[in-house]
Amino acid sequence: MTGVRRRGKHLGFSCRARFAILCDESPVGEAAVLEHVVDEQADSVHLVLVSRPRLEEWLAGCDDGMRRWCRSANFTAEAGAVCLVPGAEGVLAEVLVGTGDDDDPWLFGHLPAKLPPATYRIDHIPGARSANWAAIGWMLATYVFGRYKARNGRTWPRLEWPRTADRPLVERIVAATTLVRDMVNTPAADMGPGDLVAAAQQLAARHDAALRVIVGEGLLAEGYPCIHAVGRAAAHARQPRLIDLSWGAPTAPKVTLVGKGVCFDSGGLDIKPSAGMKLMKKDMAGAAHVLGLAAMIMDAALPVRLRVLIPAVENAVSGDAMRPLDVLRTRKGISVEIGNTDAEGRLILADCLWEAGRERPDLLIDIATLTGAARTALGPDLPALFANDDALAADLLEAGAEQSDPMWRLPLHKGYRRLLDSKVADLSSVSDGPHAGAITAALFLQEFVPPGVKWAHLDIMGWNTGARPGRPDGGEAMGLRALYALVQRRFA
Repeated sequence: MTGVRRRGKHLGFSCRARFAILCDESPVGEAAVLEHVVDEQADSVHLVLVSRPRLEEWLAGCDDGMRRWCRSANFTAEAGAVCLVPGAEGVLAEVLVGTGDDDDPWLFGHLPAKLPPATYRIDHIPGARSANWAAIGWMLATYVFGRYKARNGRTWPRLEWPRTADRPLVERIVAATTLVRDMVNTPAADMGPGDLVAAAQQLAARHDAALRVIVGEGLLAEGYPCIHAVGRAAAHARQPRLIDLSWGAPTAPKVTLVGKGVCFDSGGLDIKPSAGMKLMKKDMAGAAHVLGLAAMIMDAALPVRLRVLIPAVENAVSGDAMRPLDVLRTRKGISVEIGNTDAEGRLILADCLWEAGRERPDLLIDIATLTGAARTALGPDLPALFANDDALAADLLEAGAEQSDPMWRLPLHKGYRRLLDSKVADLSSVSDGPHAGAITAALFLQEFVPPGVKWAHLDIMGWNTGARPGRPDGGEAMGLRALYALVQRRFA
């Protein structure tokens, strides 16, 4: 974004986003409710974008009063800095907004918390991408998870839709991101396997999708032994489920999404310490992500045959819990020795990946909060990408860069496959060594992807460990925009 000179009278950029957060009346609530203001308002306040390199040039085009005002306010045009400029009548006339040195996509995420209630607009914004990000950043900055806490009555400033923004796309991104955040932020007591089913039911009803759910002992009867084994120790009300959603013309290209739905992970009998267990309500973030991505695909009516598979379980501790060195039979038919009951996510994904591959989809994607090793390697912000197809990986990385939704590819290094060998079963669920944990987990999953099926696996954090503009502490959508862009580009 570049600096824009003041011209004539004070002008004015407005978009308001208010979100309906999960509420007691509904298992998951609406993903997002976007309330839009009119496209133009006569009393809107102009936001003037000023880059730091062009600040002096911009000031040179102003009158002496404006130059003195900016210098007395110490406005240096740092990214997200604001300078409120009064008009002749003593009311707010315009606001200078610093854009810094770079094209920061989250620039407008700074503003809602800094500006007084009013309607704002930008008359000059360079390109559709910047216009989209202005609206996205503004809306997501107003996100608050308020299911359990009384509202503070805050009135957010409003933003007029940028004229060049792709409004349907922006609304899709914001709604899906809000859905993911709401679901991941909800405590496990209110986001169990049945609640994931309710979320899928709402989505299916909204988009006229077909939904099938297999529950409890039915998983054994229909050949999903790993999902059953991981979830069988939970209370009856939270017994394991397989959610299977289908949408779109049967003859269209097949896109299948698999999301890890561990609603709480105690670690099982290999129980986690309290510090490791604290954030395990977020272990269903993969499920939330595939529901958010599915919502975007269906809302855009992309010409695909969409299938969403979510194994929804709670990895609990009871007398019926699976044990270390138990051997499970998988849907594929091969046997797996349980090296650690805390490596449960890959087991439930294995059954789903094999089922997904049965249809030979054109694209298979799974999303999971799978390993701490990926976070050790890449930190909380960068999802680890694994793919069995170089072109698919390249396209995803490119989409991530374009959408400011980065990820980093790690290798499916065949040499590490030996680390999953077992003396008593076809495969061990974990490596006995301390190295390459994210890679060995991905190699385990690859065993259940039929040859020739193009597959990508995202190992995500799904959580912001600190607040930044537009991205508060807590649940977060990661890779969502990049994945949607990829699907749209390949199949639309």
